Amino acid sequence: MHQTNKSNTLFKRAQHVIPGGVNSPVRAFKAVGGNPLFIKSAKGAIMVDEDDNEYIELINSWGPMILGHGNEEIQEAVREAIAKSLSFGAPTYAEIDMAELICKMVPSIQKVRMVNSGTEATMSAIRLARGFTGRDKVMKFEGCYHGHGDSFLIAAGSGAITLGEPNSPGVTRGTAQDTLAVPYNDLNAVHEAVSLHKGQIAAIIIEPVAGNMGCVLPEQGYLQGLRAICDKEDIVLIFDEVMTGFRLSKSGAQGIYGVQPDLTTLGKIIGGGMPVGAYGGKKEIMDFVAPDGPVYQAGTLSGNPIAMAAGLAMLKQLDRMDDLYSRLDATTVYLEEGIQRHLDKRGLPYTMNRVGSMMNLFFTDRQVTNFEEAKACNLELFGLFFRAMLERGVYLPPSQFESYFISLGINEEFAQKVIEAACDALDAIHS
Repeated sequence: MHQTNKSNTLFKRAQHVIPGGVNSPVRAFKAVGGNPLFIKSAKGAIMVDEDDNEYIELINSWGPMILGHGNEEIQEAVREAIAKSLSFGAPTYAEIDMAELICKMVPSIQKVRMVNSGTEATMSAIRLARGFTGRDKVMKFEGCYHGHGDSFLIAAGSGAITLGEPNSPGVTRGTAQDTLAVPYNDLNAVHEAVSLHKGQIAAIIIEPVAGNMGCVLPEQGYLQGLRAICDKEDIVLIFDEVMTGFRLSKSGAQGIYGVQPDLTTLGKIIGGGMPVGAYGGKKEIMDFVAPDGPVYQAGTLSGNPIAMAAGLAMLKQLDRMDDLYSRLDATTVYLEEGIQRHLDKRGLPYTMNRVGSMMNLFFTDRQVTNFEEAKACNLELFGLFFRAMLERGVYLPPSQFESYFISLGINEEFAQKVIEAACDALDAIHS
C-alpha cells in the first residue's frame, strides 16, 4: 500500500486557495475516487510523487511527452533560450523556424499562427472561419472537447439536429444558439443539420480521433464524408489535432486517414511540454488574420521564445526519427494485446480502442464509437481498475473519458510491468 501522506496534506492546503484544490478538473480524481497525487519529478516513463512513490505513467502530460519525460535535447534548448531572456513580446528567429517546420510536416498547413494553448487555438480558428465565411453557426460533435471556450461548452439539444444548450453556467443561450451539436460518427446527422441550417454554418470542428470520450476512432469513410459535405456547402472543415497532431504521425491524424482539413489546431507536442498552441491552414483563409486581414487575434506571449525553443527541439527530433512511430505503435500493440489476454481469461466485458500510440480500455460488451456508448460503460469498474493499477505502480488517466498516451520511455521491461500490474489489478477487482 502506497503512503500518500504528503499528497493528502498538499491537497488539503490547495483546497483552501485553489477551486477544488486543482487547476484542471480531471486532476481532482473525482471520476475514480480518492485524492489526487502531487507530482514532484519525472524521467522517461517514471513519475515520482511527493511521497517518493514511483509510477509507470501512461498520460505523458496528456500527450506531449511523446519522447518521455526529461528529454535532453529539449532541456538543453530551453536552458540556452532562458539565458537570453524569458520573453520579448517581439518577433524572433525561432518563430519562423517553428512555422516553417510545421508547414513542412503538415501539408494542409500553408500558414500558421502561434498562440498559447489548445483552447486559444480552437477559439481563434472558429472566429477566423466565421470571419472568412461571413456565417455565424458552428457544428461540433458530442464528446469532442475543444477547450473551455464558450462555443464549445455546448451539449446536444432535444434532438441530433437541434441547436445546442449550454452545459456550463456562464455560457449564454445566445452563444449556444450558434452551435450545433451532433453525434460523433453519424454522417446522417451532419447531412440533416446542414440541410436544416443551409448557408448558415461557418465551420465544422472535430477531433479526427476523439481523445476526450476515451479514445474513439472515426469509422471508415466518416472523415471523408465530412470533407465532401464541407466542399459542397462551402463550410470550413477544422481538425482539432491538439492531441493527435504529431502524435499519430508526422502529419497527425490527417496523415493517417488521408483527409486534409481547411484549418488545423495544434498544441501539446509542439510545446515539448511548454504551454503552446497554434492554428493554421490554407493561405487564403489564414490571410484573413490581422494584420493582413480583418479577423483580430493577438497575444503578448504568442511565440514565446522559451516555448518555441522547446517545441522546435521536439519537432526536429520527431522529423528526423524515421522509426519513431513504428516503435510507438509496436509498444502500444504489445500493451493492448497483453492486457486483452488477461481480460479474456477473466471473462470481463470489455472493448479496447487503439490507433497508433493512443488507446483506451472500456468495460462494456459493445463497441464504443460515440459519446453515448462511452457513457454507457461500467464507470464504477473503471474506477476500481484505476485504483488497483495505481496501487501497483501504474498511473492511468483518472477518467474513463481520457485516452492513454504511450511514450518512447515505455521500453519492453516497463510494458511488461504494466501488463503484470493489469493482471494483478484485474484479479483484485474480479474477486
